[in-house]
Amino acid sequence: MRIPRFFCPELDASQRVLPLPEAVHRHAIQVLRLKQGARIQLFNGKGLEYQATLTHVERKRSEAELGEQLTQASESPLNITLLQGISRGERMDFAIQKAVELGVNQIIPVMTERCNVQLKHDRIEKRLAHWQGVIVSACEQSGRAVLPTLSEVVDMQNALNSTADTMKLVLDPQAQTRFNDLQAATQLTLLIGPEGGLTDDEVKMATSSGFTAVQFGPRILRTETASTAALAVVQSLWGDLA
Repeated sequence: MRIPRFFCPELDASQRVLPLPEAVHRHAIQVLRLKQGARIQLFNGKGLEYQATLTHVERKRSEAELGEQLTQASESPLNITLLQGISRGERMDFAIQKAVELGVNQIIPVMTERCNVQLKHDRIEKRLAHWQGVIVSACEQSGRAVLPTLSEVVDMQNALNSTADTMKLVLDPQAQTRFNDLQAATQLTLLIGPEGGLTDDEVKMATSSGFTAVQFGPRILRTETASTAALAVVQSLWGDLA
């Protein structure tokens, strides 16, 4: 049986007994119905992870005793930043979830011309909190002990300006270059459009900012499929899926 994993930012190597945060307690005790003596795994999102045992369980609180420190190699040698055009509801959730499972290090949500989601300030904060929850859940499920960074929502120009000295790729159905044509990379920035894709002007903006336009076969993919498939390809070529 798979041992449940929980994100616990309070986890510290100096502790032996840890009161579980409210969200972890609620999930472990009220949702999963774990009992005293149950084995769990806790990670702090910065690479620290422990086996633990529930030693004290009450209706509103619980504690866990830390056991063996775990050293799972769950981080890819390929450092990936995903610039993801914002899409509606479940499509954006899916893209973020699969990006985490496939090993991205940073996710930057991008407002583009064809975004059909209108985000005012208060709604942006709610969306960011929701997406952060998606990231946490995906890390718990996939065995990652390091939480990818979720950046603030930015417009296209700021997204392009935020990229470091990495290989920069933008998916474009009209491009001639394929992934197999590229040199190996250790750091990568990948730009994916929203539903409806990027406009021609946005692709030109990207290529003018140092991005290489790459195509992804003869079929048009949904935005959430495109990001997932592209990440799988680059991890297979240069990361840890080979």
